Amino acid sequence: MTLEQARIEAVDTVIFEVNGTRVEATPRPGQCLRTVLRDHEHFEVKKGCDTGDCGACTVQVDGTPVHSCIFPAYRAAGKQITTAAGLGQPGNLAPVQQRFVDSAGFQCGFCTPGMVVTAAALEADADAHLDDLPRLLKGNLCRCTGYRSINEAIGGQHTPPEGVCHAGQPREHAEASSLGPVRATGRAAGLVGTSPGAPAGERVVSGLEPYTLDVSVAGLLHLAVLGSPHAHARIRSLDASKAAALPGVHRVLTHADSPTTLFSTARHESRFDDPDDTLIFDQTLRFRGQRVAAVVADSVAIAEAACRLIDVEYELRGAVFDPRLAGMPGAPQVHGDKDPVVSRLANPGRNLVAELHGEFGNVTAGLAEATTVISGSWQTQRISHTHLETHGTIGWIDGDRLVLRTSSQVPFLVQKEICRLFDLDPAGVRVFTARVGGGFGGKQELLTEDLVTLAVLTTGQPVQYEYTRTDELTIAPTRHPMTIDVTVGATADGRLTALKLGVLADTGAYGNHGPGVMFHGTSESVALYNVPNKRVDAQSVYTNNPPSGAFRGYGLGQIIFAIESALDELARELAVDPFELRRLNSVQPGDPLVATHEEGPDLIFGSYGLDQCLDLAEAALKRGNRAVAPSGAQWKVGSGMASSMIATTPPRGHRSQASVQLLANGRYLVRVGTTEFGNGTTTVHAQIAATALHTSVDRIDLVHSDTAAAGYDSGAFGSAGVVVAGKAVLAAATALAESLVGAAAVYSGAADLTWQLEREGVRASAAFVTLSELASWAGANDVDLTAVRREDGALRSLAFNVHAFRVAVNTDTGEVRILQSIQAADAGFVMNPEQCRGQIEGGVAQALGTALFEEVVLDDAGAVTTRVLRNYHVPQLADLPVTEVYFAQSHDVLGPYGAKSMSESTYNPVAPALANAVRDAIGIRPTELPMSRDRIWRLLHG
Repeated sequence: MTLEQARIEAVDTVIFEVNGTRVEATPRPGQCLRTVLRDHEHFEVKKGCDTGDCGACTVQVDGTPVHSCIFPAYRAAGKQITTAAGLGQPGNLAPVQQRFVDSAGFQCGFCTPGMVVTAAALEADADAHLDDLPRLLKGNLCRCTGYRSINEAIGGQHTPPEGVCHAGQPREHAEASSLGPVRATGRAAGLVGTSPGAPAGERVVSGLEPYTLDVSVAGLLHLAVLGSPHAHARIRSLDASKAAALPGVHRVLTHADSPTTLFSTARHESRFDDPDDTLIFDQTLRFRGQRVAAVVADSVAIAEAACRLIDVEYELRGAVFDPRLAGMPGAPQVHGDKDPVVSRLANPGRNLVAELHGEFGNVTAGLAEATTVISGSWQTQRISHTHLETHGTIGWIDGDRLVLRTSSQVPFLVQKEICRLFDLDPAGVRVFTARVGGGFGGKQELLTEDLVTLAVLTTGQPVQYEYTRTDELTIAPTRHPMTIDVTVGATADGRLTALKLGVLADTGAYGNHGPGVMFHGTSESVALYNVPNKRVDAQSVYTNNPPSGAFRGYGLGQIIFAIESALDELARELAVDPFELRRLNSVQPGDPLVATHEEGPDLIFGSYGLDQCLDLAEAALKRGNRAVAPSGAQWKVGSGMASSMIATTPPRGHRSQASVQLLANGRYLVRVGTTEFGNGTTTVHAQIAATALHTSVDRIDLVHSDTAAAGYDSGAFGSAGVVVAGKAVLAAATALAESLVGAAAVYSGAADLTWQLEREGVRASAAFVTLSELASWAGANDVDLTAVRREDGALRSLAFNVHAFRVAVNTDTGEVRILQSIQAADAGFVMNPEQCRGQIEGGVAQALGTALFEEVVLDDAGAVTTRVLRNYHVPQLADLPVTEVYFAQSHDVLGPYGAKSMSESTYNPVAPALANAVRDAIGIRPTELPMSRDRIWRLLHG
């Protein structure tokens, strides 16, 4: 049968071509092209939404880009399907793919195969005009990059980071390190301070870099969950007999099968940081969508059908949705059954997870001393992480070992808790990740691994559990919504005399990350300013809303929004420039770091670049750019700024072990446990190792994020990938370099010569020993050329960011149009300028979504109404400006080669800076996020 015959003949089997290869498929009724392609192991076609909203599944059908998740499979008959892998593959990339590599047009890379397919179609379309790219690319979302690099990759107009980082780069620090003769070719070698591409770049742009579920497992079963229809209820009875009898069902799991060990889905180095208030299955249900039962079946469709056959009788209970009412007498108790000591809760009888009350100095006296006092209340909303790869886990038994392949930022912490919950020996549990498609804190949780473990141990077969996008929006933890009250006083010359902070955080139905977000959020945000009198009163409370969790900034973004807005209002009242107000009152080296008490000795000024950041942002704002406000009296123009500070490592330690080994072929193998999810750690770790070993990044192999193949790591959170794991890599690589020099002297018998490590060997004058020779000798003589080092993150430094905006606001519609966006960052020595700029742009983009568009909306019964991406406004290319990025010149005494972390901190000052610019334009203070058109319009029109 020819393709044309297949196009018109009505048969069950559909014939088409994928990347030039004939495919015969028998689609199930209603099956989409995406799942058919993945059934045939075209894993380059991703799932991000299954509603045609994100573009991760884009393929070309006869040259036209389509969202394969909503393209009926039967319509592929007779068609030519082209995926990212069909455009080009590693070593033979298509031009557009190569431009994505050269422009660093991806971070996590999960959206990239679909993005590249769309870009290739636009390139081939003579009628497509790239100046209309924001419209043409509206069907493809990227959560990581901020789109500047994608725009440049498609347009072929890449701007190197040096063109925007006018502060320069402290190259003298790189020169001061002992880099040896390889230093002269540093850029080509990919040494620290240069911008080599990601090691996986060519595989990412061709769709061949595997993510969590991009694997074929024989005999794989699928799991689906029946969620609670009620916000607060107890299961009175459950009959799963009809579900169990459905053909294809292997097991129905309920609370009767659940271990009785309480735990928290939140993961930290110390499990005692979070309250134990969760069961795998609980007979009491505390939010809509909470697990009632799970079905393990031959397919997702069968499992979902079986869930609908489960009969459950519920005993309804009173629910509380307003965190202001949660602590009132008579309010329904969400976890009234919990022992506060066992579960580590402040007061479950009052729905109180954690609280903080502390004062430094005398706030009452400080306010009395002030000539001007500003008070206000600010509110922040729920935000979905919207990483395009949803949570998912595949589990199986390998010999006598349980294996979990999972989408996680914390595989080692997942392993520890799985072992605790199921009483398993850690030697019998392997947890690992492939490349992870984004996280932003959302994968610092244990959300799918526990169910998969229970299902695998129960059935003895491989099992997969994958969140849908609706699951991500309705049951996955969100950013903590908060109400923040701020009172701040100052003398006439702008010196702050008192700062009083009140915080109410809604941690939802479970306390995962509730205490940590509250404590961290009220720490650096307050400690940034030298105020003699401070008071913090904060509470994190249970409600019957969906759980909150870890999110980029970990509480700082919410509270900085309020404090920086209050300071801007204070500056206006005092007629003091807002930049000058920060200069007058920000901490400097030598000053104590105080929130409610002086911070301990673990937090230090390892370097300081805030003063430069203020200068850089102010100068850029005064210099302006070419953007002009739209014409018309309805458009009002204003500017604003905000500062932020963050510790470079989580408190109380963050551990990482790295090993570096010389292989028999003369290459190096770096093993480190942290996870790559778009944070760029694999790139930087390769650069660190190459620099310390006097070689190039193309000679470095990496194994990471695998409890069976790499050393322990607390996880990829708190921006610890460079300053903790990277520091361990540097220590191990440095130690191995010393060992190689010594080994060369012994092997050659010329110990009296001065040996120096080079790219491919060790040299002493005219003598040269290749690395492969050295490895062969070591193997024959039982010499271990491996170095292992550990870093505990016991000392922490501080990073600073300043953001500034110039905006135009339409007073008729409430539209906020950004004319200029600026971020100045104190990143220490910038390891990879291109990548670091991308991290900053991505953080700004996510923060602009928070500031202007995004909100997980609940009805008055605790049900999420924003259940699909089209109703949840993730920024598109058309929504975002190009942010000017400037780096301060600083060199941190703690970070490897003087670097600091720069993944989370970029997010924190954006929303307040934008709010301050809007206030400047319209004369009215926005106090609620997001600052959507309707909210701004209501501010203007009463």
